Amino acid sequence: MSKSFFDRHRAVDTDAHVTEPPDLWTSRLPKKWGDAVPRLERIEGRDVWVMGGKNAGMGPGMVTAAGFDGTFPESRMTFDECPVESWDPKARLSLLDADGIHAQLIYPNAGGFGSGAFIALEQPELMLACVQAYNDFLIEWCSADPNRLIPVMASPFWDVDAWVGEIERCAKLGHKAVLACNQPKTWGQPALFEPHWDRVYAAAQDHDLSISFHIGGGSFEDMAAEFSASGGPKANFARVSSTLFADNSKQIADVIFGGVCHRFPKLDFVSVESGVGWIGSALEAMDWQWRNGGVSKEHPEYDLLPTEYFERQIYGCFWFEENALRQALERFPNNIMWETDYPHPTSMSPGPATPALPPRDYIDQVLAGLPEDVVHNVLEGTPARIYNLN
Repeated sequence: MSKSFFDRHRAVDTDAHVTEPPDLWTSRLPKKWGDAVPRLERIEGRDVWVMGGKNAGMGPGMVTAAGFDGTFPESRMTFDECPVESWDPKARLSLLDADGIHAQLIYPNAGGFGSGAFIALEQPELMLACVQAYNDFLIEWCSADPNRLIPVMASPFWDVDAWVGEIERCAKLGHKAVLACNQPKTWGQPALFEPHWDRVYAAAQDHDLSISFHIGGGSFEDMAAEFSASGGPKANFARVSSTLFADNSKQIADVIFGGVCHRFPKLDFVSVESGVGWIGSALEAMDWQWRNGGVSKEHPEYDLLPTEYFERQIYGCFWFEENALRQALERFPNNIMWETDYPHPTSMSPGPATPALPPRDYIDQVLAGLPEDVVHNVLEGTPARIYNLN
């Protein structure tokens, strides 16, 4: 019997999340901010994050579904009900050992998947302090084994000067990537391709940190409104979760057509938690429209086609696809990475009500028969290079 791929390669999970402890911000920020500091409160039996004195619409139980016997909007009600592996780093390492996973990149929950939740605080000094407190916490959390728990910094995207400063600070601390808001226009900020952001891109490139565009970078309020539409909460959750994947094609188009890849040729971009099956179709359309629209005439300095920019410096992550994954790997074998999304409702953390397979079983099934070098790149080689892992 042949060994599992996890036995032959040091598998890197490129997207997982930490369930933040209730006192993350109250224990770290000065008392002068009073009740504006993010805190966990129990409202009608459910623990929810309160930002700036307002219910942020998100609680730890809602995003910590690993092993839960139910499907959204059913969820755990309190932090105490969340599995210890979601919030304790030593327990997380034991879970990685049990699953055969070598390392895991860690993303946030409470602050949003692009730090947008902090906007509700309405005080720039406090907003920045919250981002910095989270980034400091994450370094400490990952110190349980910094070779296996890989920190991704949150970003104060509403202030370019602060963002550049935080990139420089976090690079020294040991963060391995930059979580960027993938929908800055939601918050009244310029589009990703505008020169407004060039100092941020330059700082990330100078410090050899990739940029992560994680799905769901809009507001929790907008997402909650989608979930409560007339279609029913379960159908709405499935609909939104499916369409958010392809939404990241807009971010890829922004950085390619807006010349960001041309201006920053050594800066890597990662489309996180978005799947990969749609990438080939999207890039085929981009190449055709690039020619059809005469982009090379308008911008003769752009020396590559969208597909070529993608191959050079853009990456995608998968965790459930089968047939579509095969097609993506055939076309882009060096641009595809694997993730679990632990412990989210859409993750590879099997609960009795979900179709998810355990990570080892899934990988052995979907990568079976592929060349060993392709498997190596997916599980280990590509993430090790992008995130500068030992």
